[in-house]
Order: sequence, then structure tokens, then C-alpha cells
Amino acid sequence: MVLFILLGVCLVGVAVALNVSWILLNWRRIVPMALGIPFFALLIVGVALNTIFLVREVRRNERHDAFLSAVTHELKTPIASIHLYLETLQRRQLDDAQRSEFYTRMLADSDRLLATVEQVLKAGEVGQRSRSHVRVSVDMGALVEDCVHITLLRHHLDEKAITLRVEETLLPMMVRGDPDELQTALLNVLANAVKYSPDGADVSVALSVEQDAWVRVSVTDHGIGIPAAHLKRIFRRFYRVPSRNVLRTKGTGLGLYLVRTIARQHGGDATAQSAGEGRGSTVSLQLPRILIPVLEHD
Repeated sequence: MVLFILLGVCLVGVAVALNVSWILLNWRRIVPMALGIPFFALLIVGVALNTIFLVREVRRNERHDAFLSAVTHELKTPIASIHLYLETLQRRQLDDAQRSEFYTRMLADSDRLLATVEQVLKAGEVGQRSRSHVRVSVDMGALVEDCVHITLLRHHLDEKAITLRVEETLLPMMVRGDPDELQTALLNVLANAVKYSPDGADVSVALSVEQDAWVRVSVTDHGIGIPAAHLKRIFRRFYRVPSRNVLRTKGTGLGLYLVRTIARQHGGDATAQSAGEGRGSTVSLQLPRILIPVLEHD
């Protein structure tokens, strides 16, 4: 990438020098001036655009390589673990307690493997359509409670690791959308909050109504945080913050991409806030609230 940038800068510099030289040599001639200046201007713009395109392609290829490496690790690790447990069960005589423990670990590894596959498939699925086709009324309060419970079970956390605060309001926290996709988005936000809290999960989930028209779910953790320059980039596909703390934690770079894509397909959006590295972060999911009762349809 540095090579392409330097090459582009040098070519632009040469084009500018030639343009200036052309102007100095032909400043009294109208026709050469009229033809030369636009030609060199187009040449400079073309070189600059080509350099930008090449740099973007290099960055995209780097993200793809990182994604393939991460997915390979996420798939290979649980498969190797399950294979090892099965070999142990086949070759050794184990008591019932040990067998039960091995079965539990194999189920956890299979759940991890299935979650990775589903995330990759979901990323391809949501990227091929602009909006979800399934539209039913979804109670966000019940959905958030279910997602918190699922996250606690998946990550073997104590109930105090995730606290849920629901705003007291007479307004129903109902949205219209696909419950499965909304659950996917919420689970990804909660999983990130747990995963990027290396010192132990301490996550707060807040559910509220904003301006009577929006339902907002905010997930706050006290983990490694996000540098300000990367707050918008983290929602890009395959993007991971280039930080040692982040790279130590394996991931596919698809979680927050799915969150924002699903939110926007439902007429909402997803945002992230952080005071900086080591200061935790807050990821919010905002969805339009049902204002007028409507008849559900398939």
C-alpha cells in the first residue's frame, strides 16, 4: 500500500511539473493553453483516483485475508476440540461423570461452530436484500430479556454479569420486523460486549423509548474500548480495530456489520460510543416504534 501511495504521489508530482512547464512555455498561445491545461488536469485527477482505488483494494484484500484467517480459526478450533474428545471417549474407559463433562464440552464447541457458520451465512443473506420480508409485531422488552438469558447461558456467566434496566413508560415498546433477525442483532451486540471485556463481563443493557417514536437498546461494557477514529469503521464488513487488545480476541469482523445492516433494513440504525481505549464502549440499536396498531400479515 505504501508503494502505491508513493507511486501515485510521484506521478501526480510529475504531471503537475509538466503542466506548469507547459503553461510557462505556451502562456502566450491560446490554443495550446486551452488544450493543455484541461488535459493535464484530467491526467492528475485520473492518477489520483487510480491511487485511491488501488489503496482501497489493498485494504479490502487485507480485510478479506484477516477474515479468512479468523473464520478458519473459529471453525478449526471447535472441530479439533470435538475430535479430541471423541478420540478420548473411543480409546479410554471413562466413568459417567467424565463422560458427562466431555459431552457438555462437545455441545459447547458445536454451539460455537454453529454460531460461526450462521453468522457467515447471515452476513451473505442480509447483504443481498434491502429490507426484511417478514413483518410482525415484536415486543422488544421480551426479546431483550430472552437475548440476555441466552448470552448468559452461552458464555457461562453469572446473572449479575449483565444487568437489564427497562424505562418505566406507558408506551408499548413494540416494533415491526423480523424477530429472528432482531434477535441476531441483539445477540451480536451482547456477545461483543462480553468478548471484549477481558477482565470479566460487567455489561449494562438499557431499554427505553425516545421521542415517542423510537425504541432504543443500549449495551454498555467496561472493556477495552474503541478509539474515536474507528467508531464508524467498526460497522464495515470484515473490519476489526487494528489494536493488540482486539487482535488477541478472535472474531470474524461480521458482528457489528450484521447489527447495522439489520437495523437499517428495519428503518432504524446502530451507533457506537466510547471514551477511548480501556474505557469501555456503548453500542446502541434504534428502531422505529409502532405508533398505530396495524394488522399483522405474513
